[in-house]
Amino acid sequence: MIRNCLPTTNWIIPDVNKEAQFLLVKELGIHWIISSILASRDIRTPGEARKYLYPSLHDLHNPFLMKDMLPGVNRLIQAVYNGEKIVVYGDYDADGITSVAVLVKFLREIRADAFYYIPDRIEEGYGLNRKAIDKIKNNGTNLIITVDCGISDCDEVLYARSLGLDTIILDHHEVSGSLPKAVAAINPKRPDCSFPMKNLAAVGIVFNFLIALRGNLRREGFWHNKPYPNLKEYLDLVALGTIGDICPMIGENRIFTRVGLELLTEGKRAGIRALKEISGLESQAVDSEKASFSLIPRINAAGRVGLPNDAVELLLSDQIDVTRELALKLENYNRKRRSLEKSILEEIVEKIEETIAEQDRTAFVMASEKWHPGVIGIVASKIADRYDRPAILISLKDGIGKGSGRSIANFNIFQGLKECEDYLISYGGHRYAAGISIMEEDIEQFADLLDAIVRENVLQSDFISATVIDAQCHLNDITHELLTQMELLAPFGSKNPEPVLCVRNVNAFSPVVVGKNHLRMRVSEAGVYRNSIWFSQGHFINELTDSFLDIAFTPQINYWNGASDIQLKMKDIAISGN
Repeated sequence: MIRNCLPTTNWIIPDVNKEAQFLLVKELGIHWIISSILASRDIRTPGEARKYLYPSLHDLHNPFLMKDMLPGVNRLIQAVYNGEKIVVYGDYDADGITSVAVLVKFLREIRADAFYYIPDRIEEGYGLNRKAIDKIKNNGTNLIITVDCGISDCDEVLYARSLGLDTIILDHHEVSGSLPKAVAAINPKRPDCSFPMKNLAAVGIVFNFLIALRGNLRREGFWHNKPYPNLKEYLDLVALGTIGDICPMIGENRIFTRVGLELLTEGKRAGIRALKEISGLESQAVDSEKASFSLIPRINAAGRVGLPNDAVELLLSDQIDVTRELALKLENYNRKRRSLEKSILEEIVEKIEETIAEQDRTAFVMASEKWHPGVIGIVASKIADRYDRPAILISLKDGIGKGSGRSIANFNIFQGLKECEDYLISYGGHRYAAGISIMEEDIEQFADLLDAIVRENVLQSDFISATVIDAQCHLNDITHELLTQMELLAPFGSKNPEPVLCVRNVNAFSPVVVGKNHLRMRVSEAGVYRNSIWFSQGHFINELTDSFLDIAFTPQINYWNGASDIQLKMKDIAISGN
C-alpha cells in the first residue's frame, strides 16, 4: 500500500485548452503559468477568471434561493419582536462552534434573548436529543435553531413540537429520507432547494441566514435609520468553520474565506487575537494552511477532549484577559488531543503494517474500547490519507460503538453507509466524512460489506495517490513576479489545491536530511538554481545521487533569519527517463 519507490504517486497532466489559456494571458495580462493553472481547473473565460482571482461579496447568491429561508427568517423575527427565549443548538466541531458563535453574537447584537446549547460528545452524542430538549423547554425557551445538525432528527423535532417548541434547522449534511417537521429546514442539499452552491459549511448557511434576516429587518425599519450590523465582520469566524469542515474552496466558500483570512490576519476580535498569540501567529499573516494547522485544531480540541463552551466563549468575548485564559485552556486541550491521537495512530499503523489481511482491505474498519471518541475522527483522516483507503474507527462502550469515518476522493462514504444501513443503528454525514452508531456484534459483518462496496465501486488505481500537475515549465519561469500572481489563486483547499508545477531533467545536488526526516537539496536547470524541501521523505536520499530528476512541486517564498528566497516545496520526484 505504501509506495516505497519513486515516483510515490501517479502523475496526471490534464489537457489544457490552449486557446483559453492564450485568451486569459491576452485579456488579463497574467503570467502564462497562471493562465495554465486556471485553464486546467476549467476556468476558461476572462469573466470566470476575474471572479476567481478577485472574489467579491457582490458575487454571493441571493440567500432566499434556499428553500424555507423566508419562513425561517419570519419565525425568528417574530421571536425577536415578542421577546421569546431562543436557543442555538450546535455541534462540537469547529464548524458547529463557529456557527453557534456567529448566530448568537448577531442575535445578541440585535438584543434578542439568545442562548446556546452544545451537547456533550460522550454522554449525549451528535444532534438533538430528548433530555436536552427537556432542559431547553424547562428553561422557558420558545424557539430552537439547530446549526450543523438537525436535518436527520425527525423524531426529536416532533418531540420538541409536542412540548410547544418550534425548530429552525440550519444544516449542511446529506438528507436521507423525510425532512423533519420543523418551521424551516434550511439545507442546500435538499432535493427541492434551488440555491446553486450545495457544499457550504454550516457556518456558511448561518451567514446566508443572517444576510436574509438583516435584510428583512432593515426593510421593516428595525434600526430606525441607525447603523445596522456589518456582517463582513463575522467572516473571520465563517472562514474558520469553512476551512475546518474541509469544504470545497470554490464559489461562496472561496469568497467567505478570502475575506475572512484578511480579518484573521488583522486579528481585531479579542478571541482571535488570543488564539493567534497562543498559536505563535500574533505577528503573522494567516492563510488557510496556518488556520488549518494552528487555529482550528485548538477550537476542535475543546469539543473533542474538553468543553466546547470554552471555544464558543473565546469567540464571543470582547475582553482580552478573558480570551487569553480561554485560549490557554484550548491549548491544554490540544496537547491532550495530540497525545491521544498519537497513541491511537501508532497502534493502528502497527496493526496494518504487520497484518497482510489488513493490507488487502479496500476500507479499514477498526474498533476498540480504549479509544477516546473525541479523536478517532482525526485519526481516521490520517489513516485515509496515509493508505488511500476509506477508514472508519469505532469507540466501544457497553457493547455499542460510536464511529467516525473519512473517505478518499473517489468514494462517497455517506452513500456507502447507506448501503450498509441494515447493520447500523444510525449514520449521517456527507461525501468525505461521516459518523455512525453500531452494535459491537455487527461490526465484523459491516466491515466486510463496506470492503466489498468499496472494492466494487473504486478502481484499483484509485488506491494510489495522484499528483495533478497544473503546468510544466522551466526553473527560470519560477520568479518573484509569478509567486506574487500566484497569491491571487488562494485560498487553497479542497477543489482548489495549491498549484503543482513540473520541471523535467533537473540536476540534483547537495541532498541532506534535516529535521524530522525532511529532504533538502539544490536543483538546477540551464544555469538556474533553486532550493527545495521534501517533507518526511528523507529516506529517498540515496536514490537521488548523480541522478537527473523530474520534479513536481509548489513554489513558495521561504523566510529564514530575516531573509527570503524562492523555495520549491516538493510534492513528488521521479528519475528522469524511467
